[in-house]
Amino acid sequence: MSVFTQQSTAFRDLRVTSTLAQPLPRLTEPFKHGEQDEKYEVFVSGAGPAGMFLTLLLARYGLKDESLLCIDSKPATLKTGQADGLSARTLEVLKTLDLADEIMNHGFHVCESTYWSHDQSTESNTHAEGIKRTRLVPMVLSPSRSPQLVTIHQGRIERILEEDLLKYSKRGIERSSRLVDVKIDDDGDLDFPVVAEIEHEGTRRKIRTKHLIGADGAHSVVRRSMGVEMSGDTTDHIWGVVDFIVDTDFPDIRRHCWIFSAAGNLMVIPRERTATGEYLTRLYIDISEAISKDVDQTKTSELTDQIAQSVGKEIKERRSTMTLENILQQAAEVFKPYCIRPKQGTEVEWWAAYQIGQRVAGQFIQKDSKGIPRVFIAGDACHTHSPKQGQGMNVSMMDSYDLSWKLIHSLNGLAASPSDLLETYHTDRYRNALRLIGFDKRLYAEVWARKGGPDLDSNYPLPTQEQVMSERAGFLSGCGIEYDEGLLVDSKSDSDSSPITGTNYLSGVIRPGRRLLSVLISRFADGCPRHLQDDLLSNGRFRLLALASTDLLDPSGRSASALSSICTRIIPQFPSGVAELIVLHPLPAHSFEWTAIPACVKQMAEMRFYNADASVYATYGADITLGASVVVRPDGYVGCVAELGDVKKLDAYLRRCLRVVKESEMWEDDPTEDQEFDEPTGSISAEESSESSGSDSEDSLGPGPG
Repeated sequence: MSVFTQQSTAFRDLRVTSTLAQPLPRLTEPFKHGEQDEKYEVFVSGAGPAGMFLTLLLARYGLKDESLLCIDSKPATLKTGQADGLSARTLEVLKTLDLADEIMNHGFHVCESTYWSHDQSTESNTHAEGIKRTRLVPMVLSPSRSPQLVTIHQGRIERILEEDLLKYSKRGIERSSRLVDVKIDDDGDLDFPVVAEIEHEGTRRKIRTKHLIGADGAHSVVRRSMGVEMSGDTTDHIWGVVDFIVDTDFPDIRRHCWIFSAAGNLMVIPRERTATGEYLTRLYIDISEAISKDVDQTKTSELTDQIAQSVGKEIKERRSTMTLENILQQAAEVFKPYCIRPKQGTEVEWWAAYQIGQRVAGQFIQKDSKGIPRVFIAGDACHTHSPKQGQGMNVSMMDSYDLSWKLIHSLNGLAASPSDLLETYHTDRYRNALRLIGFDKRLYAEVWARKGGPDLDSNYPLPTQEQVMSERAGFLSGCGIEYDEGLLVDSKSDSDSSPITGTNYLSGVIRPGRRLLSVLISRFADGCPRHLQDDLLSNGRFRLLALASTDLLDPSGRSASALSSICTRIIPQFPSGVAELIVLHPLPAHSFEWTAIPACVKQMAEMRFYNADASVYATYGADITLGASVVVRPDGYVGCVAELGDVKKLDAYLRRCLRVVKESEMWEDDPTEDQEFDEPTGSISAEESSESSGSDSEDSLGPGPG
């Protein structure tokens, strides 16, 4: 018998356990609960997609149960109804969190969209017209590694998020708890100035927190406590929505459909397979004319919260006259000459009625007396719009995605100016919400608001539907969001000296404020093909992406010089592990060895050094003979673009975003002297960081529902 001896390290258990996200470094003192008051660093009200996603991200970044609390009034995750569509951008983000597999495997991939309009050549018992298919188009809105639209129940998405949260949190979500009141107490504990009153099973308690986030829906207690009103429009159309297993001879029931008949308008959303093996279908149906007209139909423009309360009773009265039978009967009329009904032996899973509201809150943050952002609202608490554009859940989750890394950088003392960083949440997401509402209004007015479909009006031909979708593909896919010039976006790179050419940003041309498109590249170390996005994990870290030029092997060339400066002078200035290097090069694979390039590249980015052919550079708008340097924010958006040799511009940008912990060798010139920004640059002292973050420590859009 063979006899052998084996040894293993103390880290052996880590090789077989689930891989957890690497927490961000913390330069501030570890948080400790107060002896008397219940205190947290972050308190989240609401565990829908926005609140659950925010809580999960903060937990993955390193906040523990002692620091983080999320409550929800529901006893469990959602069981029926609500949103059910994930756009390409949301799927990209979930992929970077390793949370997309179940959704991709079990969700319904919407690949084609059809348009049906009235057919005057047919007759039915009720109308002198039927419907006919007039367009069938692929559901391709923007380049992405993810499908354009995947439908799956919101409750399942919440369950996926909560299961991952429980890997980092023993408590998870505090259920059956509701927020009663919120206020900022500037006369009490200044480090924990937000006071929240919570009710759980009839018992009330008060907590204090540094930051509070209201992800508590359209009737947000947090928003009302902030004194912020929603403004915008509410239409006079009432729509019904129903989820059921259908029995139909309609040929496109498994495609996304826009249907415009003389009887009314309708949208078909194909849904995922149920546990019984059958597929759900969701219908959105205009039922304005199918319900009681006893109550006057009105349109309220610039509808504030106060006005909304006065008309709320009237709206509720109108909706109360609607029944499931109304919805199904109206659907049957629209589908004629085809037949549609619930499949025998099944029950309708869920139905509801709603009125189209397109409204946005005037402010997404509230500051304390020192000017530090303390209270935030996200998701439906700060913007509402038509569910038919597939934006609700997606935009809400992206609100949280934007806010999460800014909160953790502030709390952990990683930000150059925590207060300024937190303020960018409002400027970025508010502008995005306004653009979304504008898009939603236009699409609703031009496509849905006209009875019988657009082409019943000679001045509004059917192709306009596709034109609207083409123009707004960035919204529908979520991939066209653009943040404006500011602390985190240096769009001054878009000048004659920019290394990037082209304007097709949705297809990948690099632009500050836009998300970086994932491209397929080959890793130098092992020849493995990978998507660049796999190195843009959602872990709160900045990335410096160097697009090396064809002079990479020249020791005195711009590529070698830039890479050496990034490795030895820029990245070491900032907290360890908060800025990572990724390098692409255009040279033929296997044409050189590690010894031909600066040694620091292998030391710092061995598994993030890639061969990218000329097509990748062309996609990004870069010249392989010139290269480029890019700073990618923690949320995957481009912050800054510079010429490959202009490392001082990269340094100046990062100094605006990150706290400097170690000064590098002085540049021959001040790297910030030519920069003109309103926001502060450079490092800050421990005392300034403590004051800004409020700590007493050393540092302180696919067409479809959604």
